[in-house]
Amino acid sequence: MDVLGQYRVFVQIAEMGSFIKAAHALELSRTSVSSAIQQLESEVGVRLFHRTTRAVRLTADGQLLLERVRRLLADAEDLTHLFQSPQRQVAGRLIVDAPSRIARRWIAPALPGLLLRHPRLQLVLRSTDRKIDLVQEGVDCAIRVGALSDSSLVLRPLGRVSLVNCASAAYLREFGEPRHVDQLRDGHWCVGYASPVTGRMQAWEALTADGEREFDVPSRVIVDNAESYIACCRAGLGLIQVPRFDVQHLLESGDLIEVLPQARAAPMEVSALYPHRKQRARRLVTFIDWLQALLAPSLEA
Repeated sequence: MDVLGQYRVFVQIAEMGSFIKAAHALELSRTSVSSAIQQLESEVGVRLFHRTTRAVRLTADGQLLLERVRRLLADAEDLTHLFQSPQRQVAGRLIVDAPSRIARRWIAPALPGLLLRHPRLQLVLRSTDRKIDLVQEGVDCAIRVGALSDSSLVLRPLGRVSLVNCASAAYLREFGEPRHVDQLRDGHWCVGYASPVTGRMQAWEALTADGEREFDVPSRVIVDNAESYIACCRAGLGLIQVPRFDVQHLLESGDLIEVLPQARAAPMEVSALYPHRKQRARRLVTFIDWLQALLAPSLEA
């Protein structure tokens, strides 16, 4: 393995904290990864990792080397593609994690066009509705909806999605249509949504003349993913608040009916997140640009 290959292995282990995870992410054997680090440590003359049975941590020398190697690898990638045509520049494996609804309804149907333009790109599409550690799990990019906590990741805003309040026709026949948010406290049900991360129930929200307000609406059923949330609403189990692009086809078909249009929740941010080490990869930039254009008709600026 050449020295650039050793550096790539070094960075992957440093960021994932594991020889085994790094080997899997790089599609190398554990022996090849261990050998690369042994060679690199011999060449630089210092120990780069503290190894125990439970963890792998950078030494002080390893930490000093890490930032310089990151810059070196980014420059090396730029030089590799300097004289290549744009078509040849987008190549390699890209691991993307997106909410299941976005992956199924938007990304997957449009992928043939992306891969036709960039035939050397391989996309690994993972679909989760939970918070993940991108570095630990070897993910290049995650698409997220909603407010995000501070992190060391790079965030690229893609736009905002409007939310709508929905009910099924069967529910409205049984309980009537609410005309004001204060009516939700008595005589109405919502489908409860518990965060898959914290397990806490999300409050019903509304933008009113008095500002943003939260309401406690009783629930007969509580779910923790978007598919079940929408399915329970269609079954007449209660009202939901949901991104419009998730249910636009159901609103158009009449399966769901929008209620309280004057008291929708505040729009939610849609963002792409990725580790700093990926910020100059052409395949990543190409994918995010493509996704932003794909989602643009359904998002607010």
